[in-house]
Amino acid sequence: MRGATYNCAANIIATSVVAGCLVVPLAKPAAADFRLCNNTQSRVGVAIGYKDADGWTTEGWWNLSSRTCENILKGNLVARYYYVYAIDYEHGGQWMGQAFMCTRDKEFTIRGITDCLARGYDRTGFFEVDTGEQRAWTVQLTESGEQSPQHLPIPLTSPSAAPPAPSPIGATAPLEHTK
Repeated sequence: MRGATYNCAANIIATSVVAGCLVVPLAKPAAADFRLCNNTQSRVGVAIGYKDADGWTTEGWWNLSSRTCENILKGNLVARYYYVYAIDYEHGGQWMGQAFMCTRDKEFTIRGITDCLARGYDRTGFFEVDTGEQRAWTVQLTESGEQSPQHLPIPLTSPSAAPPAPSPIGATAPLEHTK
């Protein structure tokens, strides 16, 4: 990867909801997804890795415009740990870590994380996201030195149930720019 490299530390943010008046359509259940937000001024490409009942999988690329969010995986999370790698298309930086998995330049779904190069893939370092076994999680990608805004958790109870208890809602990937 050309350009700057970013070092990523995924910091867990815990917030809580103070129940007041919650208006939710009765026919629609609450969503439970793995959501990623691009809080930068650049367009970024995102790849994820996770382990399910069938083993390790990496998938990519989701292209997120500046200041947007997208549900990367829909439904209840199947694992506690997820792995993220992202590229800043406009400035050449990347969010990466020490969990090496297989990727490729074009859209992909790859089963397995070993022998990437021998199988014709790239070997890429992902950063780990510990969801704490929550059913929904949001990761915030931020620019160097930028603090991620606080976000409220997605209520995971039906509208007729009691208000949700405080719970962790996501991870922030604040970036340190190094050359």
